[in-house]
Amino acid sequence: MTHQKFEGERTLMRIHIGESDKWHGKPLHEAIVELLRKDGISGVTVLRGVAGYGSSSVYHTDKLLRLSQDLPIILEVIETEERIDQMLPRLDEMVDGGLITLEKVRVILYRPAKR
Repeated sequence: MTHQKFEGERTLMRIHIGESDKWHGKPLHEAIVELLRKDGISGVTVLRGVAGYGSSSVYHTDKLLRLSQDLPIILEVIETEERIDQMLPRLDEMVDGGLITLEKVRVILYRPAKR
């Protein structure tokens, strides 16, 4: 199988939220994934942390037995700067008490060649 190669600069957006965060009654990370997919963003990865704390300094870990955990969730998106900039106002409405970071990344992408 032959592959196409893309190499260039993109923006990595990381959205740091809590597992218990909601948007209109739905888990916030699910609502963000739906928004990104609907808007044609190329991809997103949702990572669930095993431990962490935020600005409140309340430590959350999967080692404590309790009914309501609020483990860290990180969504990662790699996209053009322009597309990220278009998404930020809507994400600003949705993310309350989280953190969004942006950084430049060098991308090397391999995908099957279209025939």
